[in-house]
Amino acid sequence: MTTNRLRVSLAIGCLCFPLATTAQDAAELAQELANPLAAINSVPFQLNYDDNLGLTNEGNRTTLNLQPIIPFALDNGATIITRTIIPYIWQEDVIPGTSQSGFGDVLAKAWHSRTTEANLTWGVGPVVRFPTYSDVSSDTWAAGITGIVLQQTGPWTLGMLSNHLWDLEDDPKAPTNASFVQPFVAYSTEGAWTYSLQSESTYDWETESWSVPLNASVSKLAVIGDKPINFQAGVGKWLESPEGGPEDWRFRLQLQFVFPKG
Repeated sequence: MTTNRLRVSLAIGCLCFPLATTAQDAAELAQELANPLAAINSVPFQLNYDDNLGLTNEGNRTTLNLQPIIPFALDNGATIITRTIIPYIWQEDVIPGTSQSGFGDVLAKAWHSRTTEANLTWGVGPVVRFPTYSDVSSDTWAAGITGIVLQQTGPWTLGMLSNHLWDLEDDPKAPTNASFVQPFVAYSTEGAWTYSLQSESTYDWETESWSVPLNASVSKLAVIGDKPINFQAGVGKWLESPEGGPEDWRFRLQLQFVFPKG
């Protein structure tokens, strides 16, 4: 077992402790990363592939999400957690016979978060969608509120993240009134493996339609050159989607780089 130890300051609510690259430390970090809003400086690169899109069901879409997570500890024991999702999208035949690519709308969230004595973490804050005016952008500003609640007990992490967005324009190009719900459950092992199940469901109040994927994934936290990296692979099934939305299976790969808090 290596004796070189990389110490990272972690802050989950009012809980702070050093992280080292031992097997036990890796297992503890793997469980913290099972929390999608863990107060750890990290940058996930998430690649998603969806198929059978468009009115002819012949389209496909590949999305690379850059998702930096930056926490800020407050003197009163609370934490501000920021998470920004910056997607780059490639799609073909979603509009038959054409292809598009570019940066999709950027989604920025911030939570004022606390952890109770019973180890229940909750957070609430704003969410803003910034259009990029590319070929794959909604070209519409939107904002709303987001919240999270989760419980970590032993190797288990259970919780739910949600947000709601409204458009901010008098004459929006893409009228927006949508609710997002993400229930999740994860189990982490002493070997720093994590098995998770979640849904990233959206209800569009404008079209009165659901988008409901069910995603299963497995993650492994590894230390490479004294740097913790979380590797994840997953597969999903679209249980419900609107007309022209993706159908059948989806696939996901993710690399999450974890950084010291400086």
